[in-house]
Amino acid sequence: MPYRVTLALLVGLILAAPGAAWASGTKSTADHGKFEQLKGPFKSGPEVTAACLECHTEAASQLHKTTHWSWAFISPITGEELGKRNVVNNFCVATATNWPRCTSCHIGYGWDDDSFDLSQETAVDCLVCHDTTGTYKKYPAGAGHPAYVDKTFPPNNPNGEMFEAVDLGKVARSVGRTGRDTCGACHFTGGGGNGVKHGDMDTSLIDPPRALDVHMSPDGEGFTCATCHNPDGHDVPGSRYAPTARDTAGFDTPSAVYKSHATCESCHGTEAHAAHPKLNDHTDKVACQTCHIPEYARGGFKTKMWWDWSTAGTKVDGQKVVKDADGYPLHDVKKGDFRWQANVVPEYFWFDGRIDYTLLNETIDPQGVVEINSFSGGPHDPTARIWPFKVMRGRQPIDAEKNILAVPHLFGQDEDAFWGGGKFDWNKALRAGLRERGVDYSGSHAFVESAYYWPITHMVAPKEDAVGCNECHTTDGRLASLSGFYMPGRDSIDWLSKLGWASVALALAAVTGHALIRVFFALFHKVSQ
Repeated sequence: MPYRVTLALLVGLILAAPGAAWASGTKSTADHGKFEQLKGPFKSGPEVTAACLECHTEAASQLHKTTHWSWAFISPITGEELGKRNVVNNFCVATATNWPRCTSCHIGYGWDDDSFDLSQETAVDCLVCHDTTGTYKKYPAGAGHPAYVDKTFPPNNPNGEMFEAVDLGKVARSVGRTGRDTCGACHFTGGGGNGVKHGDMDTSLIDPPRALDVHMSPDGEGFTCATCHNPDGHDVPGSRYAPTARDTAGFDTPSAVYKSHATCESCHGTEAHAAHPKLNDHTDKVACQTCHIPEYARGGFKTKMWWDWSTAGTKVDGQKVVKDADGYPLHDVKKGDFRWQANVVPEYFWFDGRIDYTLLNETIDPQGVVEINSFSGGPHDPTARIWPFKVMRGRQPIDAEKNILAVPHLFGQDEDAFWGGGKFDWNKALRAGLRERGVDYSGSHAFVESAYYWPITHMVAPKEDAVGCNECHTTDGRLASLSGFYMPGRDSIDWLSKLGWASVALALAAVTGHALIRVFFALFHKVSQ
């Protein structure tokens, strides 16, 4: 059976399985435009949620159990307390004290400080995931609320971006399934802008050409995010804190038990190369993404590769913001220096699924590169494979006496805020930020270079654009930095090479000797006649 037919049949069966039927192609049995509860008018997002919960009685309690809601995650492998509210990164560093700005990407309303009540049902934002009008946008500093009146960001700035008041009733009456645009409203613009953070996710994936993403493209499979990250009770599978580095189960088949489909193997199986069986020999050591994502940030947008906080608070030639020829900021007085790149070849590492994070209060070495996260795996580990990564690098603040990562209070107008009344005073900002996390600041800070590793798994190219054999099997190829194993075309075994050349020399000597003997006897025979 042709591959596309097989895949289409499999996906159809998967979507028919219990727990995934909501994502199927069948039409909805409900017209929300006819519901009395949704006629409105509504003054706030929580009022809409209260109306939704009259019918969808379990939706809020389901969401409350998810990482999407709590921003907290206990790693089943390491036991670390992770999630957006706990980890430190090398973008805007941390959520602590910066809640109203950070939670503009939370699926709730009103998380404006660390005392937010996560048990509130009407604080759940139904519209941000289920809007189909394209008009619902959260206000950048509204703690998850949209604009209820027309206003600019920054506030009261006539030159700022205008956010028009959302017609909550219209959006509520037009809700539907999630799509690439609703998921992407946060995931494509994480880290402060389009394509900034992940590299393999940006707004080009809303309507991508086949060459950019063969799964999401309307000219390919036309998948939405939920096709693979298929929710079960609003819990979306596929975690960057505990990813599946190697799926040995292969095809997922419909059953009474819900299964995640967030791995390549769940649809393609463990032996996906029927026409080229030799390629199947790679899958036990090479992740599918390594060959099938030749570059990331290739949809026309650059991704941020470097963020240096040590230069924040200073101008360049009197300018607060300096941009490159494409309009990307190279320096921002509020944030420091940046480097951007498009069409980036990933960096490759052995990865077995375990990721460890450098958390607050963990002692770091200020003389080296601080790895915000690190992972395990090697060439002789049966659970590890070679994976592609984006490595985000930069410089960020630390407590210089305690040698711990520091958390700055950036957002707000109070006298401690780095971007507000603090007027770029690092000591004020770090003291306030660390205090929010229950840590006393020593009063002395410095900056260290850091690295943050992001597994690459989106922007899957068609098979004809996959990485070619010679791009890896050569001495200066993509995998040149990986060691500890033999790879044909790249490596040589010294004793075997010597033996081989010796054999060549002996063979050449034998052929030459044989030729000389034949010439000698030919001449001897001629002379004797």
